[in-house]
Amino acid sequence: MLKGKKIVLGITGSIAAYKACFIIRGLIKAGAEVQVVITPAGKEFITPITLSALTQKPVISEFFSQRDGTWHSHVKLGLWADAMLIAPCTASTLGKMSNGVADNMLITTYLSMKAPVFIAPAMDLDMYQHPTTQQNMERLKGFGNHIIEPQSGFLASGLEGKGRMEEPESIVACLDDYFEQKDLEGKKIMITAGPTYEKIDPVRFIGNYSSGKMGFALAEECARRGAEVTLIAGPVNCQLSSVIGQRIQRINVESCEQMYQAATEAFPKQDAAILCAAVADYRPEHIADQKIKREGDDLVIRLKPTHDIAAALGQMKQQQVLVGFALETNDEQSNAQKKLEKKNLDFIVLNSLRNEGTCFQADENQISIISRNGQKDYEKKSKKDVAHDIVNTLKDKLL
Repeated sequence: MLKGKKIVLGITGSIAAYKACFIIRGLIKAGAEVQVVITPAGKEFITPITLSALTQKPVISEFFSQRDGTWHSHVKLGLWADAMLIAPCTASTLGKMSNGVADNMLITTYLSMKAPVFIAPAMDLDMYQHPTTQQNMERLKGFGNHIIEPQSGFLASGLEGKGRMEEPESIVACLDDYFEQKDLEGKKIMITAGPTYEKIDPVRFIGNYSSGKMGFALAEECARRGAEVTLIAGPVNCQLSSVIGQRIQRINVESCEQMYQAATEAFPKQDAAILCAAVADYRPEHIADQKIKREGDDLVIRLKPTHDIAAALGQMKQQQVLVGFALETNDEQSNAQKKLEKKNLDFIVLNSLRNEGTCFQADENQISIISRNGQKDYEKKSKKDVAHDIVNTLKDKLL
């Protein structure tokens, strides 16, 4: 939600100043407009030319830009910005901000700022843990500033941290999260993600290629928009972002049986559920206690059906909104429509393996959303953007 936002980025004299380049790139990629204000000490660590090349704006450092009386108005900057971010912020600058010592352009801009201010401290561990630094941070929090705690990646209320500045992507995510519309505030949403593994013996299993990326994108999108999210994840390598993950309850499972138990236990407390997991339809009738050795010309494994989680939740459903997924290889629309009706879903997300570069392992997806009122087709886009489209449809059903 940073698109169109105007951000003043303050840079101070820290070895972490080089990371401001990555912050600028992240903000601009998200659609923000960035104006850099740098302290004189900051220019010792990174050149204004580099920063200006990234922002396409002259870097502001001094009160007066020329000797003809032209000056930079910190008051105008305070009115122009939608947010101010100071990253990296040294102990010296923290002290000046806390006590109103307006001896450079950055501090005067801060004191004139009408928009929210985000501060990413950067210093060595001893300086960070010093009582004076902690006191200054507490005072700044009391003034309504947002401290992005080192190596925590969220808007902190405590004092944990190790002094090192939070990573640029997490800092950008903090601002993005702040501006995200919280249209799911107060809603509880359960999401299943990833594959399930059904054991054959202690070293082999029946599974599929699901990476969990779509389910994790949905979980983060819901949490970003204010929902209380329960994520039931099969065996995947995906990790939640350090910013949003703090607000997601993750339950790790392996088999369909474990996912079924977790989902049926959690579902009655939810306002909605999105069943994105690629659950195995069958499991071995018998699981060998020891590794099966290669003997003979063939091996027969008898399979039996697993729990149909979507059907079970469809029967349990009271007022909840229930969303399913259909991955098809042929007769896509008719198969998805049948699943929608049979499992008592409110809408179903259809994707096809015939769309190259989507579905399993991919970072993009191309979907259709089918409900009892019709079908809407979407273009191929990132799974993060696809999650946004799906959650928009869910929001309309919840309201």
